[in-house]
Amino acid sequence: MSGTLYGIGLGPGDPELMTLKAHRLIASAKVVAYPAPDTGESFARSIAAGTIPHTAREIPIVVPMRVDRFPAQEIYDKASDEIAAVLATGEDVVTLCEGDPFFYGSFMYLFDRLSDRFAIEIVPGVTSLTACAAQLQRPLTSRNDVLTVIPGPLPDTEIEQKIAEAQAVAIMKVGRHLSRLRALLGRMGLLERAGYVERASLAEQKVHRLIDLEAETAPYFSMILIYKGDEAWTLPPSFSS
Repeated sequence: MSGTLYGIGLGPGDPELMTLKAHRLIASAKVVAYPAPDTGESFARSIAAGTIPHTAREIPIVVPMRVDRFPAQEIYDKASDEIAAVLATGEDVVTLCEGDPFFYGSFMYLFDRLSDRFAIEIVPGVTSLTACAAQLQRPLTSRNDVLTVIPGPLPDTEIEQKIAEAQAVAIMKVGRHLSRLRALLGRMGLLERAGYVERASLAEQKVHRLIDLEAETAPYFSMILIYKGDEAWTLPPSFSS
């Protein structure tokens, strides 16, 4: 019998936002894998650090933190081989994923390589979308509104078209594109409707109306949420963070 590979969604960062199932599986894990940068600590591991057994074998999947790091095929090939070797012995492997494994999650690359050979169970996690909406204190979408999720690195023309066709918009991976995105939303007359959240649920979280934000760049874990549907939802006039 082969072991089972678990893709565990950890949520946006606050360990208390892990599900009970995620906590149970991590706490009983004998082998734990997780993505890690080539410098600094793994964000995924830091979320679950208080739950990982001290006896667990750890498999860091080191992904260079570069703009052009994906697709890092050889990295996931190597990680899949190492994880497969463990699964083949009958041992389960718990893989940690910040957010949700199948929502822009790197676990999808392991799933693609291993799902035809081993049993895999996905444990969904609280996504950054809902975490950011909670911190902005404005509903994400409603009724028949179309919610569109847009990667920030896309060209302005594509982003503008997608925003025009939606009633609710989430722009992810803002990072170094913040100034360009803010200028675009200004031209579209949407700054008053746009909220900004970085590092949602963490101690260093920041929440602003986009029009009030003075920064020129943002961290990778940042998001812009816009609502332009029929509901009379507005952002609070100010935020404490």
